[in-house]
Amino acid sequence: MKTVKDIKLSDGRVLVRVDFNVPLDKSGQITDDARIRRSLPTLEYALANNAKILIASHLGRPKGKVMREFSLAPAAKCLGDLIGKAVILAPDCIGPETDRLANSMMPGDIVMLENLRFHEGEQQNDDEFARDLASLCDVYVNDAFAVSHRANASVVAITRHVPDCVAGFLLKKELDYFDQAMTHPERPLAAVVGGAKVSSKLVALENILRRVDLIMIGGAMANTFLMGSGIDMGRSRVEPELFETAANVIKIAAEKNIRFFLPVDVVVAPALDVDAPIQVVPVNKMPKDQMALDIGPATIVRYTEALSDAKTVVWNGPMGAFEIKPFAKGTDALVDCIADIDALTIVGGGDTGLAVHNSGRADDVSYISTGGGAFLTLLEGRPLPAVAALVEAETRRGSID
Repeated sequence: MKTVKDIKLSDGRVLVRVDFNVPLDKSGQITDDARIRRSLPTLEYALANNAKILIASHLGRPKGKVMREFSLAPAAKCLGDLIGKAVILAPDCIGPETDRLANSMMPGDIVMLENLRFHEGEQQNDDEFARDLASLCDVYVNDAFAVSHRANASVVAITRHVPDCVAGFLLKKELDYFDQAMTHPERPLAAVVGGAKVSSKLVALENILRRVDLIMIGGAMANTFLMGSGIDMGRSRVEPELFETAANVIKIAAEKNIRFFLPVDVVVAPALDVDAPIQVVPVNKMPKDQMALDIGPATIVRYTEALSDAKTVVWNGPMGAFEIKPFAKGTDALVDCIADIDALTIVGGGDTGLAVHNSGRADDVSYISTGGGAFLTLLEGRPLPAVAALVEAETRRGSID
């Protein structure tokens, strides 16, 4: 798969698909510009090579309708401030006015297209919508890993209509780190898997079992594994239909000599509330009227000791309801653990990435992915539609050449 470095950009109109789906407060101000900052290497490279830069992204869920609260105007201003250059916001992402703006660009100009999801065609992977987007540019660059697991027009269909389609630096970096961790890891390779549901991570777990040396389970999904092992978890969140499946995952791990860790103690409360009374109990003494909402201190010690010898760690999913302070200790402890160990440490996006950023230790982790869903898709062993589209586009170009 070619990258932006492998193609001529000078004087060309370069459409860069980024992920500027940033959080906004009630006044429309960006509260976290990390996603915009992560796009800067690709955009600055294009600027240095005298490209005419068109930036495409979505924001929020306007569901095919123009909703001003989801305008990319705040992102355009933020990018302009970061890059030290005016960023013009187009009135739309397609249409006559946007065409005229794109055609009048000079090298070094930056135009941000308005929210792609103001059009239904984006999420429908509509070919006509993609063709209209493609008409704006000579080169297409996908630097939006976080949406590359979705078959959207701006990451899949568009590649059929632009002569040159390549990956940006962020997308390439995401794929390279994942390949280093899961395909050619330095061992022992450890996977830490948390979050709410086994059902959302089951395919990933089954794929991980083919690759890792040890697995640690946390979050509410651990309750299903514990119940599947015959331990009553009181009022904890569980998925009864997956008790047997969870037990089978443990069995397969044992057959493959994979060290499989479940919590030995948990932090419990009668409700998921910051003021709820909490206590720590062994899992085999779980009160029937309580819910497990975090891993306990003995589990933290057990998990951190097991990880101390790992040379590669992949982590996806928090250890508890970390967004509520009394139930954040397990996740915070895992953040400190992977930040301190001498290993390649890869953190999935979404809640796990947020937990690391909030801890202030993001710089101590080898890599934090920008995409929770896309990262999980890779963990499941499935191809990313947007990456497959880039490869297919290069194959078509090679056959023409």
